[in-house]
Amino acid sequence: MSGILETHLKSLPFLHRGKVRDIYAVGEDKLLVIQTDRLSAFDVILDDPIPNKGKILTAMSNFWFKKFGDMMPNHETGIAPEDVVAPEERDQVAGRAIVVKKFQPLGIEAIVRGYLIGSGWKDYQKTGAVCGIALPAGLREAEKLPQVLFTPSTKAPSGQHDENISFEEAEKIVGAEVARQVRDYAIALYTKAAEFAATKGIIIADTKFEFGLDAHGVVHLIDEILTPDSSRFWPMSSYQIGMSPPSFDKQFVRDWLESQPWNKQAPAPRVPQDVLDQTSAKYAEALRLLTT
Repeated sequence: MSGILETHLKSLPFLHRGKVRDIYAVGEDKLLVIQTDRLSAFDVILDDPIPNKGKILTAMSNFWFKKFGDMMPNHETGIAPEDVVAPEERDQVAGRAIVVKKFQPLGIEAIVRGYLIGSGWKDYQKTGAVCGIALPAGLREAEKLPQVLFTPSTKAPSGQHDENISFEEAEKIVGAEVARQVRDYAIALYTKAAEFAATKGIIIADTKFEFGLDAHGVVHLIDEILTPDSSRFWPMSSYQIGMSPPSFDKQFVRDWLESQPWNKQAPAPRVPQDVLDQTSAKYAEALRLLTT
């Protein structure tokens, strides 16, 4: 199987090509967001696509937005992507795009952690804290945290690394009231999603959300949510404290990249096809488990 690395629509004005998404303008107040099969690891875009990844992420995001649509305002319009492009371009958007309201993105990413893993685990080993939030001594890798943590980060341009910041720094970037709303929305959404995923045999260890403001300054949930690209999904059946559990997300590719002689700067190593295919299978399995 191959994949779509880039889209090339002629019927809409092109705006931006991000780490994963291609964005086009739909009139003055809406956007067409296309999930490609690109994968970003360590903030570097790989040269090799993950087969079907964009369609899987879109289906999963759509599932969560529908499930939790009453919890907070979001960017959905209900407009079919096929209706806003030329007929000959529909194959580029079918199953992998969404038409959304255009908002002003915030300058932070809302990261929520429920388990001690990844950069949080590394931080804890060095400082006894995660992003400056002190934790009890003696916690082990992959252990459930005593409480859900909100640990915002900067939103770096493509090719640059996001940086963890304190809540106080987030307040300086977006304002105290917006920062509070983002924190409360993010924790509430993660908590509900984690509870639901647990009934499906999946642990959501951590995730990140993005929010934007409308013309009246109202906070809206935007972008993708609770997908293998933005979250760490673990199968309950193989979860153990004290080790990094196997996962349904791009950690599989990240682990392979970590084993390579690479300085985490572009270009990334070329990823073997079997690693790409196994990653695609993990994404598809997460979608199946969560939505059926």
